[in-house]
Amino acid sequence: MKKLPPLPRPLTLQELKKLRTPIKNVNTLHRQRLSDLDKFAMWMNANVGTMGFFIILTIWSIAWLAWNTYAPIEWQFDPYPSLVIWFWISELIQITFIPLVMVGQNLQNRHAETRAQQDYEINTKAEREIETILMHLEDQNKVMQKILKQLEKQGGTSQKTVNNPKVE
Repeated sequence: MKKLPPLPRPLTLQELKKLRTPIKNVNTLHRQRLSDLDKFAMWMNANVGTMGFFIILTIWSIAWLAWNTYAPIEWQFDPYPSLVIWFWISELIQITFIPLVMVGQNLQNRHAETRAQQDYEINTKAEREIETILMHLEDQNKVMQKILKQLEKQGGTSQKTVNNPKVE
């Protein structure tokens, strides 16, 4: 039977603690890195993409069209059928909000990447600690096997009683 090379010595708890870096709250770090324009874009992204904003725009558009269709001619500022100003303003809204929404999505994407990096670091730490625990368990198993063999040599205990002890 080929002899296996010795396993590396498992890390102690103190050694593991020295390797551990403090876990950072990436949400706080992300917010701290945002400029004022980034915060504005995030606010716009959060508020423009809501049903409330959609309802406000819909009501405003209906009111605009109704006013310029049914109000007295002298009070209409964009009388039917021209509606040029209304179309121009609605296109201006689209031209303004689409890039803002995209900027907000890019910022959210950067935040997601930061969270993913943090998850990777935590998973790496957990893997290292699990490996160490498994190595400790393997070490303990070897020690228990040695103790069992010594006990068997002394005739004090048999393999059956160690594996199936009677509970009294």
